[in-house]
Amino acid sequence: MYRVEKVLNHNALIGILENTTQEFLIMGKGIGFGKHVSETIDVDAESKIYSLKESTERGDKRDLVASIDPVYLEIANELLDGAEETFQTIDRDVMLPLADHIEYAVKRSRSNEQLRNPLTDDIRVLFHSEFKVAEKAKGIISDRLGVALTDDEVGFIALHIHSSIMDQAVSQAMQMAEAVRQCVSLVESETGTHIDTLSLSYNRLLNHIRYMIARTMKGEVIKLDMNDYINATAANSFKKATNICAELEKSLNKKIDSAEIGYLAMHIERIALDEMN
Repeated sequence: MYRVEKVLNHNALIGILENTTQEFLIMGKGIGFGKHVSETIDVDAESKIYSLKESTERGDKRDLVASIDPVYLEIANELLDGAEETFQTIDRDVMLPLADHIEYAVKRSRSNEQLRNPLTDDIRVLFHSEFKVAEKAKGIISDRLGVALTDDEVGFIALHIHSSIMDQAVSQAMQMAEAVRQCVSLVESETGTHIDTLSLSYNRLLNHIRYMIARTMKGEVIKLDMNDYINATAANSFKKATNICAELEKSLNKKIDSAEIGYLAMHIERIALDEMN
């Protein structure tokens, strides 16, 4: 049971859990319709409940809820419902930052301001499923607000969706995408080859780089070292991989485990062979 503290709109209210002072944002179809302050309500299983106890990067959650138009809370909640259908288990704590971002995205669109996201294409490939969920925001926002979001804005929303399924902040996901983009560019520079983003080799390379960077950021290492074998059978690709890892270490400000070189070299060698065929 909850005691109504504030009705935000027909579908959202702030309630206090019975026999406590803890505030929650409660969202559900018609949950706020006809409700009055201090009224006691039951919450059904379909409603979503968000604790307002913790703070966010933007500050106190209670203050953040008060600053966001409830329509954006509804949109963010609906997107997370879609994410939950796709990924089953998500962390809904991203809801308020996501709603906050969507509100500003809509304001930018209405002011004809374009927030450029140079990593949109990389995010679309790296976080494909998250991007598909984020794309639903286009239809929702167009239907409710008559505003058309760009793919660049969808890319940023996809990072929030990714944050809801991984123990990774949006800023870390962006760093991941930037590092992957840099690594692919370095591979193209070292090999003198433009890699077709629709090719199987590109997708294999991208996925390998993604997990290589994730391991590096977490300090994890590969147990099987293939360096001696790869250096003996593909010395040129091994040299290129060594140079790429050295450059990437500077950007990440982290040491890349030496065993990663051999595995990256395998992908570079495969790209070279594909170019020959």
